[in-house]
Amino acid sequence: MVAVTNGFDNRIVDLYPNDPPVVHGFDDHVTDPVIDGHVILIANKETDFVVDASILKTPTDLGAVLPALVKLNAGLASLTTQNDDARSQVLREAWKLVQSLETPRETMIRHCWAQSGTIAALNTGTVSGLWTTMAKNGDRPQKIDELAAATRVDEVLLGRLMRHLAAMQYIVETGNDEYKTTNFTKAMAHPFIADSHLAMCSGTSAGAYQFHEFAEENKFQNPIDAFDTSMQRAYRTEKDMFQWLQTIGYGEHFNHHMQAYGQGRIPWMDPSLYPVQDRLINGADRSSEAPFIVDIAGSVGHDLATFLKYHPDHPGKLILQDLPKVIGQIKHLDSTIERMEYDFHTPQPVEGARAYFLHSVLHDWPDKVCNSILGNITKAMKPGYSKLLINENVIPRTNAHWEMTSLDMVMLTLFSSRERTEDDWKILLKSNGLEIVGIWQGSQAWESLIECELLTET
Repeated sequence: MVAVTNGFDNRIVDLYPNDPPVVHGFDDHVTDPVIDGHVILIANKETDFVVDASILKTPTDLGAVLPALVKLNAGLASLTTQNDDARSQVLREAWKLVQSLETPRETMIRHCWAQSGTIAALNTGTVSGLWTTMAKNGDRPQKIDELAAATRVDEVLLGRLMRHLAAMQYIVETGNDEYKTTNFTKAMAHPFIADSHLAMCSGTSAGAYQFHEFAEENKFQNPIDAFDTSMQRAYRTEKDMFQWLQTIGYGEHFNHHMQAYGQGRIPWMDPSLYPVQDRLINGADRSSEAPFIVDIAGSVGHDLATFLKYHPDHPGKLILQDLPKVIGQIKHLDSTIERMEYDFHTPQPVEGARAYFLHSVLHDWPDKVCNSILGNITKAMKPGYSKLLINENVIPRTNAHWEMTSLDMVMLTLFSSRERTEDDWKILLKSNGLEIVGIWQGSQAWESLIECELLTET
């Protein structure tokens, strides 16, 4: 009997009798686990393997390579910075090409080693000032010893980090211990991108990586308890994600993440997306003290600040509501926007507004909590006048965009909530006395603007 372990599995397997225990560790020179000429077979917990090991070394889908190349070539004609849908489609086919060519073993290595190593290198570059230093130096090739002196990072450590990022194509290797930036690593010098990695990867990712354990403990039921999440289990905390990030010092980083998320998207109040003049301004109370838009849980006010740029002559007041700690983080916001400390789990203090606005709020909560949030809003709405505007994803029944499905995984693992389909929205809103009067959709990857009114009694 031989005890065989690869660092993860301490099960005992029968190899041949009277042998001493053998420890099999990481060894990239071994293509198949072999001890003294004997192939080690680790059985599954319940049954033998159902696929042959040769599949690990076989490209995932060679048959998809040519169709992907054809679609890539066809998409080039419409590929411009102004056509986001065309760019997104080309990107999807490029991913398809890479993933079809990869073997399952390579994909596994990318997931288990390459991606986590990339995050380690990127975030170390952020906190050490590497990306800022490289951006200031411009587009020229930059030596490791020069960058190490500027950032006070050990040359050997910096060289290892940069070598991996070059292998992953985040930076360009121009010579021995010499690199230059790409647009992405230039962008890492901006807090919107850098802080996103710190907040989401360093601050919350254990919720995703340990979700399988959470799911197994909950008998693989869809989680719907906002106060029992995979993230809370992983970090052994009762705090929700927002409170958790504040506690570990990443609250402002998350605000930057949300601002980064909105970059490159047409804002909801753009006339090409939602007709503000026809749907909101026309028929609104013109008095200066009348509440026009109440942005509930609006963070530091970026939505209302953008609205003010698009519609500086709006009627009434713009009111920003959020928790005291968030309101206290505001550094730059037009003085005409009223700041109000408010918890949406309590009665809405502003009654009869033309519009109550929720941007990426309801997706943070399962239906039970959404019912409470919506109930507080509907009690403040004026029938026949007030509208509820929801700026969130509406997932299509088929061919959902990867950004929507990715965000759904964030909601699943961090909040026990979800992104919603149109049917989901109709059910949730109708159960709270609201009806959808229109959905305005931008690009395939963008959030929609859902306009709701109080249901009329029949």
